[in-house]
Amino acid sequence: MSRRKGLCTIVTASLTISLIAGCGASAPSPVETSKSGTSEKQALIKVFVASPEYTDAYNAAILEYKKVKPNVTIQLEIMQSDYPTVLKTKIATGDMPDVFQSTAGEIKQYAEYSADLSNEPLAQAMTDSVKTSMSNEGKVLGLPINVAMFSLIYNKDLFADAGISDVPKTSSQLTEAITKLKAKGITPFANGYKEWWVHKHILQQFINAESDNAMQLMSDFNTGKTTFKDHPTLMKMFDFVDTTIQNGMPKPLERDFPAEISDFATGKAAIITAQGAWAESGISKINPNLQIGIMGYPINEDPNKSMIVTGADQALRINKNSKSLQETKDFFNWLYTSEYGKSWFGNIAKVIPPIKNGDMPNMQMAKALTEYLKAGGKAGALSLNYSIDSFYQKYGEDMQAYIGKAKTKEQVIEQIQKDWIQLGAPK
Repeated sequence: MSRRKGLCTIVTASLTISLIAGCGASAPSPVETSKSGTSEKQALIKVFVASPEYTDAYNAAILEYKKVKPNVTIQLEIMQSDYPTVLKTKIATGDMPDVFQSTAGEIKQYAEYSADLSNEPLAQAMTDSVKTSMSNEGKVLGLPINVAMFSLIYNKDLFADAGISDVPKTSSQLTEAITKLKAKGITPFANGYKEWWVHKHILQQFINAESDNAMQLMSDFNTGKTTFKDHPTLMKMFDFVDTTIQNGMPKPLERDFPAEISDFATGKAAIITAQGAWAESGISKINPNLQIGIMGYPINEDPNKSMIVTGADQALRINKNSKSLQETKDFFNWLYTSEYGKSWFGNIAKVIPPIKNGDMPNMQMAKALTEYLKAGGKAGALSLNYSIDSFYQKYGEDMQAYIGKAKTKEQVIEQIQKDWIQLGAPK
């Protein structure tokens, strides 16, 4: 999900959690004395992920598992904005971690490195929709930490101060809301456009608005059967991005995910763009009393095109050639099926659980999503899954070039089309 540029953190499970600045630190020894005094095999599990927002939750699970399996040491490495490139380097050099992360759209791409989890208890614990997004050719090859939710996030108090009683669902309603916010001296948008990955979150909203069959449309882009210019609703994405820049915090290409969260949580801006449920934890750490609302993206003058997106977009994969393969499976089976695990998703990771009987988080956005769906709100397709991150990274860089005026809209559209064909689908 979110990745703050240039930071790598390695955490090992021990009585003291150590954060090591820099990626060159040596791994801990896999040999430890078992607290229970048993002769169980000592094992080291290397976990390489790209979701820093779950660092505290991962650490909590690692330390809890140490009580269950004191002979197992879990090393957590978090690489952020350069994660896809570094992962490919690790694969090419034979330095594969025991656990790595990919998008759900890359399930097929990394199939040759992924253990088949179909017969594991964790697969049986998954919700049906999650299991489908984690599967390729009938095999469960990944497991998610959460069910993601993507939306615009707004400050309820700032909206109330500006006299906005109903969240905007159309372009004209959004313009009216922006006018009201600015009249009160409130900056409408907090953006994190320094990050490449935020741009795919905006793109999927317009993909969903353009077609009721997002999977087919994305396939047509990947194969070159259609082009960006063929879809007027999709072209409005540029208008939306322009609007957020013109009415957002200054220097948008210098503001990353933490800056965006800070701008919103401290009341400097009323609406967060390109984020989702994972952002709430960081917001609450800064301002636990902030009242948060969620809304779909106002696409055009059709309110039905404004949707909130849900689904499993990220997958953890277990390296099928891991030296600690069984120990790694044991850890995730425990996380997915134990009483601790059932509570962990909602109460510690504070996410919508991907398992059938997990606790729902006591979080504002999760509750708002439940209310939204009960009221008949439309859930958009998780169209992120229909192209892969190799494309999305290049796409994000193309959009950054557009925002920075290094390329015109026409040049960016032409480049996006080339990138889609070259990088959009697993080869």
